Amino acid sequence: MLRDLSNVDGACLDVPTIDRLRAAPSAHPPRILLLYGSLRERSYSRFLTLEAERLLKHFGAETRIFDPHGLPLPDGADVNHPKVKELRELSLWSEGQVWTSPERHGAMSGVMKAQIDWIPLSVGAVRPTQGRTLAVMQVSGGSQSFNAVNQMRVLGRWMRMVTIPNQSSVAKAFQEFDEAGRMKPSSYYDRVVDVMEELVKFTLLTRDVSSYLTDRYSERKESGEALMRRVNLTAAT
Repeated sequence: MLRDLSNVDGACLDVPTIDRLRAAPSAHPPRILLLYGSLRERSYSRFLTLEAERLLKHFGAETRIFDPHGLPLPDGADVNHPKVKELRELSLWSEGQVWTSPERHGAMSGVMKAQIDWIPLSVGAVRPTQGRTLAVMQVSGGSQSFNAVNQMRVLGRWMRMVTIPNQSSVAKAFQEFDEAGRMKPSSYYDRVVDVMEELVKFTLLTRDVSSYLTDRYSERKESGEALMRRVNLTAAT
């Protein structure tokens, strides 16, 4: 029994060490998946996503953008639906993600939420989002708001992602993009540069130790108890 820790299972307790956080760095480019939350032809969340992708590529990342057209509503189709499979496979491929949503009725869009809802917390022993980095951005038709990014931060935590501190919220988005869909120079654009730069830094910092960063005492304890039940059951038969 550990002194003053009578409620702790010592066999499952881990003492964090700096050496475990010094894994050999991966040589491949950071893999970043980008999701956007609108199906409109002139979609400012898609335009902002494309600007983010250009920056990420400049910073050396490999990128994929998921097109939400054709994605069924959650539970509205089987998990073997081609768009659902594509989204889940991209999530597994990624080491970091960017979520960009318009604000609708003071919240993220249904298109954005549907994509997140199709990515499960776990598939068997695999967690499609755990330990991956996340950057959140939103566009608004009116004055600046942070409702959508705040909601996505909550979801990122729920999905066990490492959400970076910085974020982007573009107000009156219809004024911030030209006819070709390119973002105009502004303090809003500068913030997008900040966010993508920070995302790449955090991804490089965490991707090789993400499994250690997200390793939890409670889950080790639960797994140990399950193993003991199985061993005891086998011994009794």
